[in-house]
Parts: sequence; C-alpha cells; structure tokens
Amino acid sequence: MKDLTLHEKLSSIQKEFKANKSKFNSFGKYNFRSAEDILEALKPYNEKYKVSFIIQESLDFTGIVPIMESKATILDNNGINEISATAIVGVDLNQKGMQVPQQFGSASSYAKKYALGNLLLIDDTQDSDASNKHDKAPIDGGSDIKSLSNDKKFLNRNTPEFNKAIDYLKNGGNIATIESKYKMTKEVKDELLK
Repeated sequence: MKDLTLHEKLSSIQKEFKANKSKFNSFGKYNFRSAEDILEALKPYNEKYKVSFIIQESLDFTGIVPIMESKATILDNNGINEISATAIVGVDLNQKGMQVPQQFGSASSYAKKYALGNLLLIDDTQDSDASNKHDKAPIDGGSDIKSLSNDKKFLNRNTPEFNKAIDYLKNGGNIATIESKYKMTKEVKDELLK
C-alpha cells in the first residue's frame, strides 16, 4: 500500500467507520451512540492507518451561558499533519434535576460526540438523536407546528408514564424532553422537579 496523505487516510476512515449504539434511552425508547462508543470504534484505525485521535475541550464564560467547545483532531503519526473539526454546546445551568457537574458533563459529552461526528462525517440520520421521533408525526412544510404540539397527551400523576419521567429525570434527563412529549399542569411539573 502506497503512503497515503492524512486527507486520504481520513477519507478512508470516514468510508469504513461504524460505531455501535451501546446506550439506551429508556424514556424515549431508543438506542444511541456516545462519544465513548465512537472513540472505542476508532482504536483499530490508529494502527491500520498510523494515525491518532485526540479531543481537546475549552470553556468560554464570557456570554450569557457558558459555552463548551470540543475539537476532535486526527494526527498523522509523522507528527506533522493534523485535521480538526469542532462542535460548540451551551451549558444549561438552569436545567432542573441536574447538579452543576452533571450539566457540564452532559455538555462535554454532546460536544465531543458532535466534534467527532463532524470529523468522521457521521450522518445524523443514522443516529437516534436525529431519527428518533419521540412518537411525533413528521412535520411537512405546510403543517402548523403549534397545532401538532396541541395533540400531545397530558402527563398525569401515578401513571406508568409519570413514573418513567421521574426515573428519567433522576438519571440526568432533561425536563424539556418530557415537555416535548407531553402536556402537563404546573402541579405535575412541580412534582416532577422535586
């Protein structure tokens, strides 16, 4: 095999790369891949193409919300050439049900995952974060989004759905995800956020 440029190596990896979706979201009932899944699946390519992958993170506190930036880089083992891609994610410090370390950890995980996705050209349509419909009908260009959101059913206390929502929040889930799926009274929402 002739010596490949780093761009040729990256192109080959992008064509060959597959990563399992080892995580399961019990609230949304879908599998998804994490940054760790992607990094684990990349290990065989390090030796095959004589490259290395690294992730660098930085925080910006100058705006209204902290911004987490991740940069995924492929390095040629010659120590000279590199190609990078970045992803930027806001850290929601007002997110209920999560402590500050979880809020930053969640933003870090998403930023890493999407920086790697940008570098490796992982198609979002193959990932459940993009393809999961959360039991919603597809939206066509002529649909009124407001009318679709009114078709959501109410989340009521002491139901299996309510108990799943509580478990989801206890495990670091986001109230906004629940609100995207259900309508709820202020009392129900307050009880979920306890």
